Amino acid sequence: MAARRDDVPPRVLFVPVSGPSGMGEFARARGLAEAVAARWPQVELHFLLHRDAPYAAACRFPTTLLPASPTLCDTEVIDAIHAFKPGVVVFDNAGRTAALKAARAAGAKVIYVSSRGRQRYKAFRLRWMRLLDDHWISYPPSIAGALSGFERLKLRVAGRPQLRFLDAVVAPPDEAAATALLPTMPAPDLVIVPGGGSAFHDSAMTPAQFARWGEALAAHGHRVVFVAGPSFTGEVAVSERLQLLRGVGGGALMALLRRSRLVLVNGGDTLLQALALGRPCVAVPIAGDQAARIARCVAAGGVEAPAPDAVVARCAALLGEGSSGASLTALADAARSAGFTDALPGMVARIGEHLELA
Repeated sequence: MAARRDDVPPRVLFVPVSGPSGMGEFARARGLAEAVAARWPQVELHFLLHRDAPYAAACRFPTTLLPASPTLCDTEVIDAIHAFKPGVVVFDNAGRTAALKAARAAGAKVIYVSSRGRQRYKAFRLRWMRLLDDHWISYPPSIAGALSGFERLKLRVAGRPQLRFLDAVVAPPDEAAATALLPTMPAPDLVIVPGGGSAFHDSAMTPAQFARWGEALAAHGHRVVFVAGPSFTGEVAVSERLQLLRGVGGGALMALLRRSRLVLVNGGDTLLQALALGRPCVAVPIAGDQAARIARCVAAGGVEAPAPDAVVARCAALLGEGSSGASLTALADAARSAGFTDALPGMVARIGEHLELA
């Protein structure tokens, strides 16, 4: 391990892919940054984000706004690395070879997170493996796919990077924040999380449809919480039994998931977070890559994936059985038995190792 430089404080630069739609990578980076800040307040944290990302302006950490996603902004990313002088750079599905080289040349440890096949392939190119200290594959092997023989061979040949599968990144539940958000509904029957709030070009499903399901289930008499992402601009018929929440932090969201009897979610990171918390889920894909992920989660247990026109009926059936209903209890038991764990403590510890703080 290279000695930490004495002329600058410990610093971490986060470079998640970002843009007008989607926020999974940013949410993961934000959760990691919050956990690092909580453990080591002296660490300086900085983000590079697309200026049009709906969450960029509200990011609690110092941020440099880019004209496009970081992968398309080599010059700006390299300039930021030179100016910030980070000890660790975390690229989450973002970055090109020039940016990785700049981080290493600046003396930083380089962590790359891949959550899609294309990014995983890029990270397993030998020229990238020689630049990376860590490659974190989002989702467990049962979801993302175990290492192939060729990938294992490349790891032996390159002797690096350190590889880690991430089951889920679960922010410490913030019960006080959740109570402040829902003072009149401490224990919702259903929490709906349709993602960042934007529609994807490769799917006809939209967050607005999740809102319609929430309205229907509230009309059935269930206590429903709809968590709107930063890109969600649709209408929700708020009532005593249907609450709309915006700007929910990661810790508050985890507390809400933990309190809910059932979670209605898309096939993104929140699905794995809910399972890691042992919560039963009904999942509907909202992007093209989510259907296969949901199917693997169904096989692991704790998740049902009804057709869109059956979502209301299935959620109502599960919730209508009462708190001791056999089907909901069995689904919750299956979620706890699926074996998904929180990867966040290990991620924080690894950054601490790189910064010589652990």
